[in-house]
Amino acid sequence: MDEETIANAEAYAARHQLRLIGRLGFGIHGIVWLAEGNAELGTAALKAHFHREPYLRERAVYERLAELGVTELRGFEVPQLLGCDDSLRVLKMTVVAPPHVLDFAGAWLDFPPEFSDETWADWTRKNQEQFGASWPMAQVILGDLQDLGIHMHDPSPSNIRFE
Repeated sequence: MDEETIANAEAYAARHQLRLIGRLGFGIHGIVWLAEGNAELGTAALKAHFHREPYLRERAVYERLAELGVTELRGFEVPQLLGCDDSLRVLKMTVVAPPHVLDFAGAWLDFPPEFSDETWADWTRKNQEQFGASWPMAQVILGDLQDLGIHMHDPSPSNIRFE
């Protein structure tokens, strides 16, 4: 576990009168906690990133979604950005329940990553295996994101979660 990342989440929570009450997730880009404040502040998800570049990519995607007023895609809820701190690499977001689409640290804005045809074929095979019968709908959601200029190249059943 990355001590700096944990310290950053704790510092963000303290600055905003929030208390970390449990971990919601952990991945290659960071750690997500459930945080709560007083009745007025409610609960939120705090994602502390290990590195700056994935943080900046994810922040930019959530800002794009906010600018466009996107709160859901085909019935899949999308977290809303509530706050951020660039120095701590922390995003504060609404908590969502399945079905949902989240985790945009590996997404690219406005252009897809450049991969060979062979890499894209492997990507498709991997995702067909991961999603199984849900892959066609996951592809539709990925297409909707692309229409918004968001290229999610690392989908998984945990970040495009069905009911």
